[in-house]
Amino acid sequence: MDLKERLDQMEAAVRNPSFRKTTGRANEVNYWVFDYPPEQELEVRARIRKMEERNQQGADDYKLCVFDLYDMIIEFLLERNFMDKCFAFERKGGMERVAKAVGNSMKLSDEDSLIVRRIRENTPENAVVFLTGIGKCYPVLRSHKALNNLPKSFSHTPVVLFFPGIYNEQELILFNELKDKNYYRAFRFVR
Repeated sequence: MDLKERLDQMEAAVRNPSFRKTTGRANEVNYWVFDYPPEQELEVRARIRKMEERNQQGADDYKLCVFDLYDMIIEFLLERNFMDKCFAFERKGGMERVAKAVGNSMKLSDEDSLIVRRIRENTPENAVVFLTGIGKCYPVLRSHKALNNLPKSFSHTPVVLFFPGIYNEQELILFNELKDKNYYRAFRFVR
């Protein structure tokens, strides 16, 4: 199945009222990963924008909430005048130092991280949450930190993580190269 067909299938699934029920298979949280070839990032972004615009016109019986995780991190850093510190951290200790500093200041490992809180505060009842930008966040925000903390806060809201790489219903491989050593229990849109 090519990317357009998969995106069509995903969009049809999201629009189906049964998709927005509170639980998935085996009573698990309704949490999904839409993986795709990283080189097709721009096509995925364009489709998400189109879905968001259509939803804002009021044609659907739910609210589509799209959160770009990278934009959220940058917004946080700008609000706190933290960008210059990040540049200094990178010069002194590399990206590992930046990732650690940003992770600590945003409490990215906490169940109530600033990202989770912002998403929760900006997601109304009867919504579907799309998480984008995970590839742009690497290595500051790793997939497992986004995935492990969200299901606890969104037990009544379906969440779809758009992932530039491979998800095989057990592990995430960012950019088809970087394996995450965590196990995930999210559903996968067919590839």
